[in-house]
Amino acid sequence: MSKYAVTNPATSEVLAEYPQISDADLAEAIGRANAATRGWGRSSTIAERAELVRRIGDLHAERRDELAAALVKEMGKPLAQAYGEVDFAADIYRYHAEIAPEELADQPIGLRAGTGSAVIRNAPLGVILGVMPWNFPFYQVARFAGPNLAIGNSVLLKPASQCPQTGELIAKIYADAGAPEGAFEMIFAGTDQIAGVIADPRVQGVSLTGSERAGIAVAEQASRHLKKVVLELGGTDPFIVLSTDDLDAVVADLVAGRLDNSGQSCNAPKRAIVVSELYPAFTEKLVAAMAKVEATDPFSDGCELGPVSSLGAAEGLADQVRRAVEAGGQLLLGGTRDGAFFAPTVIAGIPRGSDIFYEEMFGPVALVYEVADEDEAVAVANDTPFGLGSYLYSTDPAQVDRVANQIDAGMVFVNCVLADGAELPFGGVKRSGFGREMGRLGATEFVNKKLIRIA
Repeated sequence: MSKYAVTNPATSEVLAEYPQISDADLAEAIGRANAATRGWGRSSTIAERAELVRRIGDLHAERRDELAAALVKEMGKPLAQAYGEVDFAADIYRYHAEIAPEELADQPIGLRAGTGSAVIRNAPLGVILGVMPWNFPFYQVARFAGPNLAIGNSVLLKPASQCPQTGELIAKIYADAGAPEGAFEMIFAGTDQIAGVIADPRVQGVSLTGSERAGIAVAEQASRHLKKVVLELGGTDPFIVLSTDDLDAVVADLVAGRLDNSGQSCNAPKRAIVVSELYPAFTEKLVAAMAKVEATDPFSDGCELGPVSSLGAAEGLADQVRRAVEAGGQLLLGGTRDGAFFAPTVIAGIPRGSDIFYEEMFGPVALVYEVADEDEAVAVANDTPFGLGSYLYSTDPAQVDRVANQIDAGMVFVNCVLADGAELPFGGVKRSGFGREMGRLGATEFVNKKLIRIA
């Protein structure tokens, strides 16, 4: 079987296979990308590049039916959520088109001595490699490629091996939007080839969204060749509940966040950490709410939960649930699978210190922990090697401010879930990676902040 293939996780049917790129074709793609950033990237204006990015966003919106259907077939995303991803991707492109003229404009520096002037110019850095995941094929590419094109960097995109069709659709959109030759190159490359791409002196940076293991490998390769890196890796995001006037709404938020994308979102709430006075009622309501959701055909009307991304992913998740129970966790609901369809699952009280306590579960599994007070909640929340997102529920503004400052994470969402926005920076700390995408911080991650001093 080809390394790149579309396999419908709902049916296990192989829908299409794609050959891996040859070394010769890969070299030519890098050459085209390098020529594009040295030509178009430097000669075009910010306004011209912003207009290109805007057109790319508009084409995502115009082709949303075709793009959403591809998402469902490739990785099992429920259709309504697939539409949501495509629309979000379109918004990200449009956002970066809107802010590029301001964010990328020359920044004057007031001189403390001497005459003349000085500015910081946000110049293109060069060819940037994007190694993208399977769970959000359009959204992830938008937040990586959109700002880089606005900067004038050319983009080499390696899609996930199970998402070649969405990759082809993206490439067609870029071409139809008028991207110059080489500004966007799709490469169906293998892992060994990616190491060579990173080593290539024409490539100036790497952005990876994926597993911790992949991030370590890419960071090692990039550091060896002194390349800038942005990494967005996994997370075991805490969902801290300290007080509320509406426990049903809090539970509904957790269920919505945990089951979004069939539980396969890096920054989804994964560990509910609940104070003792709320814990019994919270847990009872959580189990009841999760039990109402059934994994169904992702094309069906009203589908809330589809299959996980593959049969292998479902088998791995089942093994994690087994190990969680063996370690001392209490299985309150679910834990079963039918092919790649995994039942909504709730596990309480996995002991701190066990190996499984520190693992990310990528699927519709909610973990629940009882804590005595705010201090213990923070301690449990921070007892993780990851630090991507976090969620905090409290009716006390002073407590919100205090606890938010103590959480070791790149993002804190207070009394809300699924509140990401194109204008909000995305990224983490610790083993969840470094650097930011989206928002104004993401607009200038891969720029040459060039000083121009004129006497």
